[in-house]
Amino acid sequence: MHSLIQYTRPDGQSVSAYLAEPEHGSNRPGVVVIQEWWGLDDQIKAVADQLAAAGYRALVPDLYRGKLALEAKEAEHLMGDLNFGDVASQDIRGAVQYLKKTGSPKVAVTGFCMGGALTLLSAVHVPELDASVVWYGYPPLEYVDANKIQKPLQGHWALHDEFFPITGVDQLEANLKAANTPYTFYRYDAKHAFTNPEADARHLPPLQYNAAATKEAWQRTHAFLKAHLE
Repeated sequence: MHSLIQYTRPDGQSVSAYLAEPEHGSNRPGVVVIQEWWGLDDQIKAVADQLAAAGYRALVPDLYRGKLALEAKEAEHLMGDLNFGDVASQDIRGAVQYLKKTGSPKVAVTGFCMGGALTLLSAVHVPELDASVVWYGYPPLEYVDANKIQKPLQGHWALHDEFFPITGVDQLEANLKAANTPYTFYRYDAKHAFTNPEADARHLPPLQYNAAATKEAWQRTHAFLKAHLE
């Protein structure tokens, strides 16, 4: 079951979102899913559908307010227009609050690429979330106050990522360790966007789908969500 809904940010503004739900699951745990830099496209909706099939209420906020990018230059422009702090503290926080108000006892945030960076910021700025899963994306690390990340965090990273170098992941991990943050990171012999089945069709050499890494990463993700949301 899926639908387009509207929810309210903490500041009162309205946001459109794609909601995918289990057939009999209005009181099931929730997952806020954050898009790649392409926008609210069919691929990210399919991720939400997959989570709904696994028994979660999955909500994808429309961060670009109806716009979609077909090419990398468009995506870069749309992403560049986003205020990441506002998105984390308002759009994503409002999405977490919406799921909790409408029946989800616990809610996680997960995101890919740009959405991974926003998930990390949400772990800092959204006190209501119960867990976070980051997929190959991080913001400038000076914006990630590891001391404020109190809830369990899982990360999936590509060793050959040209957009988010693994050296940054190593530094992020060191910061999390120093803050005693509850986290688990996994590194895969893969390129950026390795879980996106449409990555190869983008014809961008830094992107490459990897079925084996995808299977392993999702198994780990579902085990993590079950442990911290159920």
